[in-house]
Amino acid sequence: MAWKEISAICLISIVIMLALPTVSASKASLSDLKSAISSFDDPHMDAQDLAFYLATHDFDAKPIGGYVEVGLGGRICKLTPNGSAPGLCTIAV
Repeated sequence: MAWKEISAICLISIVIMLALPTVSASKASLSDLKSAISSFDDPHMDAQDLAFYLATHDFDAKPIGGYVEVGLGGRICKLTPNGSAPGLCTIAV
């Protein structure tokens, strides 16, 4: 292929990728969040670990001090690791 043809293909590919809608982690629901945190218990999980776990499960999570903020659509949920209690944390909406 000639250099111009390769450049044109690359340019068209970039334009198509920019035109596609982006996937947002905020499409998760509260029931999805409850399902993710009730799947197992970890008494040693802290806010950093919880935020990492949630981020790897496509939630918009960030640790802030001893709790985690999770964005769900237009609202922010505050999750606090609960140690030895069932589930990973408690949720305050």
